[in-house]
Amino acid sequence: MTTAIELAKYIVNKCVDDNHPITNLQLQKILYYVQRDHLRKYNERAFIDEIEAWKFGPVVPEVYYAFCYYGAMPIGNRYDNASNIEIDDFELVNKIVEEKRILKPWDLVNDTHKAGGAWDKTYRNGEGNRATINIDLIRRDN
Repeated sequence: MTTAIELAKYIVNKCVDDNHPITNLQLQKILYYVQRDHLRKYNERAFIDEIEAWKFGPVVPEVYYAFCYYGAMPIGNRYDNASNIEIDDFELVNKIVEEKRILKPWDLVNDTHKAGGAWDKTYRNGEGNRATINIDLIRRDN
């Protein structure tokens, strides 16, 4: 199964190639939406890694740390071998990337912070900081 870092590199390359680079914060939210929509459509994960509830929304820690040196700046590097990933539906991934990358990072944060959503139910005003978001909560998130 694909890892989140492999998928993240594919997403970053797509955004760089399309002249629309994204930040690490945007990348985290895009990965969340890809996982959610893939679960809904195929009833299986798009990537194996867990997603955690952090202060600014859902985060895949390994991906966060791989790209954190960019800070709030767009990720401008391309990654070799990023197209060698196994995923059921590149069309689904590309659609989500193209829809979400045009949104401001804080709009994505607000969207993933909706009351009653998967992040909200896990984070619980900080009590669940860095707790894993249950995969079934992700699947049912609006």
